[in-house]
Amino acid sequence: MQMLSGLGKARYIPLLVLFTLAIMQSCRKNPKEMTNEQLAEAISNKKTYEELLTSAGDAGVDIKKFEAKDGKAPVFALLEELAFGHKPNIRFTQKQIKVDTSLIRDAAEDLVKGQPVDKVLEKLEPVFPVYHNLKIHYDRLLKEQKKDSAAYVAQTLNAYRWIHRQVQGAPRFVVVNIRGAYLTAMDSAGQNVLTMRTVVGKRDTPTPTIDTYATSIVTHPYWNVPKSIAIKEIFPKAAANQEYLAKNRIQVIGKDGQAIDPSELEWGELTAEKFPYRFRQETGEDNSLGLLKVEIKNPLAIYLHDTNARYLFTSNQRWRSHGCVRVQRPTDLANYMAGTKLLDSDFMTEPDTVSHPPKWHKLKVRVPVFLLYLPADCTPKGDLMYFPDVYKRETPNV
Repeated sequence: MQMLSGLGKARYIPLLVLFTLAIMQSCRKNPKEMTNEQLAEAISNKKTYEELLTSAGDAGVDIKKFEAKDGKAPVFALLEELAFGHKPNIRFTQKQIKVDTSLIRDAAEDLVKGQPVDKVLEKLEPVFPVYHNLKIHYDRLLKEQKKDSAAYVAQTLNAYRWIHRQVQGAPRFVVVNIRGAYLTAMDSAGQNVLTMRTVVGKRDTPTPTIDTYATSIVTHPYWNVPKSIAIKEIFPKAAANQEYLAKNRIQVIGKDGQAIDPSELEWGELTAEKFPYRFRQETGEDNSLGLLKVEIKNPLAIYLHDTNARYLFTSNQRWRSHGCVRVQRPTDLANYMAGTKLLDSDFMTEPDTVSHPPKWHKLKVRVPVFLLYLPADCTPKGDLMYFPDVYKRETPNV
């Protein structure tokens, strides 16, 4: 009889277990109702955070910055780093975009729900194919004990995470790698749409790193000579040879914006440093900017433009400019930035024997433009590339 009684009690054990689990489940908070602090605590108390740190390390993140201290782990800071990185070494940033906190919050909730870390990060990190390929190479380099090479890849991984932050909502964006002297245009998903060679700044007149956006396309632009070039190059030649300005179709412009007859100036009494005028080159094929300019918002007088020295694109030594970026396929770039066929394909081959007035084509949508100094990158096929340190700044800055 006692044996039968024991068997009867045993039948209720599964029910008791299910009842207990049901009570525990009802007591557990819905992640959507939890505060950020509660979510962070829940993730910290699991092995989840250790897995998160490991995944971050695999993406080139310096995980020492995100280790738990006094039992508290900087969960949200790490998630933000994985999604949007930190600001690279950029000389000028037009505007630092706020992070998408809802994306980070969703990731934290999914982790608390028990979703696998790798699945959560697929929705958090950049979806750019180049980013995915760089992570594969980074993992390979670590396994091969090539730490220096891996550090360069990590620097570029962070740059793409930063780009992910800055292009939120943009339908397209453009990246110029100064160190590699090329330009890549991508769609909102980071798909490579357009690639071309560029000519960028010389070592003594380097192209600055810039995070900004394009505002307009200018056809048949004037070249308003920068003051530094006017002082060092144009003024001495003009003062020594009165025919120099006419030969190069360069005008002297007064403060009122009107052209001045250079023959009426007393060049012997003027100096380059105190020259009260500015120089402007007429439009046309001989213009240093060529037939097209892409204006980008910045205070450094930097822009993307065509050139009257297109033969330079055939060279592998393309660090030749005073700082601006000369582009190999200006018409294609202009049409891509405009999101429509702004110019015909034969625009660059039309005869241009006379000066045309400049024409501004304001872009309907701001197009983010990044001029970065990346030591490594991937081809559209996924092959890893390294680039020489042309400006001698060799210190990986992850």
